Amino acid sequence: MDKVLLIDDNQLDRKIAFDVLTHGGFAVEQAADGRSGLRLLYECKPDLVLLDVMMPDLDGWSVCQRVREFTDVPIIMVTSLNREEEMIRGLELGADDFVSKPVSPGSLLARVRAVLRRARAGRAPEAGPAYDDGTLAIDLARHEVRLEGTAVALTPTEFRLLAALAAAPDRVHSYVSLLTEVWGPEYADDLDFLRVYVWRLRKKLESDSENPRWISTERGFGYRFKGAGKGEVRT
Repeated sequence: MDKVLLIDDNQLDRKIAFDVLTHGGFAVEQAADGRSGLRLLYECKPDLVLLDVMMPDLDGWSVCQRVREFTDVPIIMVTSLNREEEMIRGLELGADDFVSKPVSPGSLLARVRAVLRRARAGRAPEAGPAYDDGTLAIDLARHEVRLEGTAVALTPTEFRLLAALAAAPDRVHSYVSLLTEVWGPEYADDLDFLRVYVWRLRKKLESDSENPRWISTERGFGYRFKGAGKGEVRT
């Protein structure tokens, strides 16, 4: 049974999430504030952390940052502010996913299961094509990306997105196909998620993210990895 650590200062929200998760087959530990949550994290070693952003004293941002100093346990942040701004900030701190209040029971369970599924898939070795155009190199087996010979630090999700794009150079990937392949069918309509991650990839890979060399936007449809004629996809 997977174990979820729930950190939220709102007693009602915590009870609702606890009931949803336990009925969904998860073991749940609870903390009413950030400091208690960090102590409990050491003790119970959860498989996933469900973390509220707005908490007094030690808020969700600070807790997320401290968690990432010693573990890569998946973190879902619960947000009620401007979602895109929070997503960007959370990604910088190492969060894996975001849900907005109020969240339906079915959606919460689906997101928790999807994040756990991705976390486990990220630990397994991948097979398949690798890309190398002499400047940008993507090694799926090693989960490694190099830009002009220098390693680029990508999160597991950023790596999966780049690999999905580069597996078919010069083909337009629809928003829905990328969201489904990289995040899962639960995310098929979550375009904000995809836009933020593409923005993050461009910041890390492109010398001019406003005029990208590799990842172009096909407005109204999706994204294209511009590799054809410059590199090769090899097995």
